[in-house]
Amino acid sequence: MTRLFFITGTDTEIGKTTCTAALTHWAAARGLRAAGLKPVAAGQDFVNGRWVNEDVARLHAVQNAGLSEAELGPLQLRTPCAPHLAARLEGRPIRRAAVLDGLRSLLPRLDIAFVEGVGGFRVPLDEAAGWDSADLARELAAPVILVVGLRLGALNHALLTAEAIAARGLRLAGWLGNTVDGQMLQHAENLATLSSLLPAPCLGRVPRLEAPINAAAVAQHLDAAALQQTLLAP
Repeated sequence: MTRLFFITGTDTEIGKTTCTAALTHWAAARGLRAAGLKPVAAGQDFVNGRWVNEDVARLHAVQNAGLSEAELGPLQLRTPCAPHLAARLEGRPIRRAAVLDGLRSLLPRLDIAFVEGVGGFRVPLDEAAGWDSADLARELAAPVILVVGLRLGALNHALLTAEAIAARGLRLAGWLGNTVDGQMLQHAENLATLSSLLPAPCLGRVPRLEAPINAAAVAQHLDAAALQQTLLAP
């Protein structure tokens, strides 16, 4: 049976894909068929004659299950904005059933899967159905891993997100602190506060790294013991 986790963040542009790729790398290094899946992605660039979503490309580079970019990221919208708005602009509606069916069809090929959401925890997806990314996590019945962007406001954003996760009846399995602002004041003290207030273990503390950032470098800052217990314990 596939181990399935939903990756969300305290905001957009706080390192969800960076952390998802690192988790995938960590699991693959332990012999598991692992992949980070991005069912909805918004924003593409034209690179070497084709349209590419950077997040999907990064996740594809670290998976070891033979999945294609189209399988990892089946709905890649071109416009870099909220996905429901990009879908409306491009005439490509996001349909709940298609997203769920696509994800579930891949699970038999994986030992562990990390489904990465978009933006924060509650981002509209299917306008017609009133369906958002929190609903996606709930319907997958997946424990949630929260990526906390470490910058001013992180405490409030993390605690509110944890409350929203619990309100959907989901379990917060763990969290990762990813340093967005390398000059953040009281960095260690903020991490200590998060550790004391979030009802889940810290799975890693990622410092501000120089670009280009690769999954192996980020994985060095994960807590192997906490991951073993959270991701792989029976």
